[in-house]
Parts: sequence; structure tokens; C-alpha cells
Amino acid sequence: MRKTIGVVAAVTALAVGMGGCGSTKDTGGDGSGGGSGRVGATVPLLTSPFWQAYNNYVPRMAKDAGLDVLPTVNADNNTQKQITDINNLLNQGVKGLVVTPLDSAAIVAGLNQAERKGVPVVSVDVRPESGKVAMVVRADNKAYGTKACDVIGEKVKQGKVIQIMGDLSSINGRDRSEAFRDCMKSKYPGVAVLEIPAEWKAEKAASGLEGLLTGNPDVKGIYMQAGGVYLAPTLQALERKNLKFPVGDPKHIVLVSNDGIPQELDAIRKGELDATVSQPADSYAEYGMYWMKKAMAGEKFKAGPTDHDSTVVEASPGILEDQLPAPIVTKDNVDDKALWGNTL
Repeated sequence: MRKTIGVVAAVTALAVGMGGCGSTKDTGGDGSGGGSGRVGATVPLLTSPFWQAYNNYVPRMAKDAGLDVLPTVNADNNTQKQITDINNLLNQGVKGLVVTPLDSAAIVAGLNQAERKGVPVVSVDVRPESGKVAMVVRADNKAYGTKACDVIGEKVKQGKVIQIMGDLSSINGRDRSEAFRDCMKSKYPGVAVLEIPAEWKAEKAASGLEGLLTGNPDVKGIYMQAGGVYLAPTLQALERKNLKFPVGDPKHIVLVSNDGIPQELDAIRKGELDATVSQPADSYAEYGMYWMKKAMAGEKFKAGPTDHDSTVVEASPGILEDQLPAPIVTKDNVDDKALWGNTL
């Protein structure tokens, strides 16, 4: 479980010597602007409660970190718009960028623009395929798929389960999908996995699920890779098909999601949802700004433990990732006050 860090602790962590957290001082500066100047921030979309929450955390966490952040720019789930937004922010003279890529490959064009201008970038939630980033702030998305697999697999020994996937152009969608699929194959061979490529879109989840449930009314479990956009259409589809039964009922279809939004926590309390993985929206904003502050001050980083209960790993050649904890939430811990979804 992630230890909640208060404002005082967060500010203190930024103020103490920078030798910790797997970082080393780069005295060259690298065009960082000396740790001052405006910061630009992008969000991938605002149709999900998860990203709405993250969007609200950004200015608060920037203020705590002592950063001057511009109003966030919404890419509106449009990859080309995101690249244009990054270019516009750079033309406004920002000295740092905190971005959440929609497409892990396409974002490289924006990263290259920033590198040419000597502007450091911190990537939040999604790791780019390549390009220069000071740090990626992200939870282990393969663990999301594995945790969901284990919750479902412990209750469904044989039969069909569905995974409603994210956008496979994103490393997150691929990591969750592959991990869930591989876990089921290796640990629960009696379970067959049906898949819906929903691209983080509620309407695609709804139409795909409608079709699969029509042909497969004997489905025993559903993994939703983004509860913020998939939970409501999933519950609605089950109700329309007369397949919605409470947790504990022999006819209940096991439901597991990712995000940790208040709506998911309420669904767990109501017995509609078995579990979710709490993706740390608060910590994404907090440590996005934490690393941004350091990068703008000219620091370089290295793999190793941090001072905030996480580990920096070299996720791919030249790309470091601060892997934040993302706890599984069930009826046993749904009221834990440390969960960000309980603090809104």
C-alpha cells in the first residue's frame, strides 16, 4: 500500500539534498532553465473521471513543488492534437513539460521538439517508445493485468472471461493486455480469454461487450482495463442482458477494473464490482512535478530506490521509470483513507 505523503512531507522531500532518489547532479545545466520558469502540462482526455481527478491534482501539486504551471491542455484523445499542443507550449517559452502520451510511438515527435529547444520532459502514466525524457512516472502496468487475472482466476476455474482492452498503440494497453493473457494461459489454463479492443472509449466497450455477451451468455468474468470509461457501460450491458448479479451470488460475473476512482470504490461497496487496481492519480501529479522540478534544475537521474516508497528502473534503453505502487482494492480495504479515491 502506498504511504500517503502530506504537503509538508512533499515539500520537505523537494527541499532536502538532491543526492537521494537515485539522482545525480548535472552541473552542466543542459538547457534546463536553472529550475525556474513556466511548466506546460498535457492531459490525454477529460471524459474519464480518472483523468478529471489527475487534471485537478496538477495545479495543486505544482504549487506544492514551487512550480509555475500553465493551465493543462487537453488532447481530447487526439494524437495529432497532442503533438500540436506540445509545439504550442514550447512556442510559449515553457521551461519544462509534463505530458501523458496518447500514443507511445507518435509522442516521439513531440519529445524531439522539446529536445531541440532544450526543454526537459517528464512523461506521466505512459512510457514513450523512444525519445528523450528526464523521467517516466508510472505504475507497473503489467502488474495491473496480472492482479486482475489472479482475482478472476481464483474465482473462475473454467469457462470464458472477457478483457476489455485499452488502446494498443499505448504501452499501457499492451502491457495490461499481454500480462492478463499470459497469466491466464500459464496459471489458469481452463479459462478462455475473449478480447475487446476498446481504445479507452466507452462506446467501443459497450458495442463490443454487447456483441460478445449475445454470443457468449455463459461468460464468467470481465476485466476492464479502465474503470473510468468501461465500468458504467459494462454494468449497463450486464443489466440489459439480465446478467447483473451481486458479488456472492452464484450467477455473478466476476468484475475487475483499473483506476481506483470513487465510482469504482462505490461499486465495490455495493457488491457490483469485485476489485480494482488503484492507479495513483494523486501521486502521478505529485511525482510528475517532483521530477520536473529536479530536471529543470539540471539534475540527471539513475536507477535505484526513491524516498517515496518506489523504485526507479531502466524500463528501456535510456528511459528511466519511477514505478509507483498501485494497490489492489477489494471489499476488505475499500474504505482505506490512504486510497486517493477516498479523499476527493
